[in-house]
Amino acid sequence: MRRTRMQLSDPLYQRLKMIAEQQDWSLSEVMRKAAEHFITRFPEVPNPEADTILLRSGS
Repeated sequence: MRRTRMQLSDPLYQRLKMIAEQQDWSLSEVMRKAAEHFITRFPEVPNPEADTILLRSGS
């Protein structure tokens, strides 16, 4: 897992903290769940360059 930083408006931060408390989740867990939900709205685009790099590296 990677650490990251982000800037949120105060109202958005407060709303996310409220959801976290209501669900007994950490704020990090709320952010991960939100990001996982968000990416389902965008189809994954194949990246032929990444496949070529993996083949060359033997992975």
